[in-house]
Amino acid sequence: MKKKKTNQFRENIVEQLELPKDLMLGAVLLSVTGQKEVLIENYKGILEYEDNMICIQTKDCRIKIFGMHLMVAYYTNEEMKITGFIETIQYEA
Repeated sequence: MKKKKTNQFRENIVEQLELPKDLMLGAVLLSVTGQKEVLIENYKGILEYEDNMICIQTKDCRIKIFGMHLMVAYYTNEEMKITGFIETIQYEA
């Protein structure tokens, strides 16, 4: 319970000061370009990697990307680019 209050306090400060949430809170940032690519910033790791689904762990949730011919074009410690035909992006708590 204490951790939840601390996180809420941080979020309120970041919001009041109009600071970028992705930098200050480590929030995941997705940039989707049409149905061809997704750029994911602030991820922790790849949990599953298949031709039709890639599951990514972030600080707060899991992100599942469904489609066809999906592949990780590149990744660094901070970001990764997924390409292919993207049909659905799903967030799981």
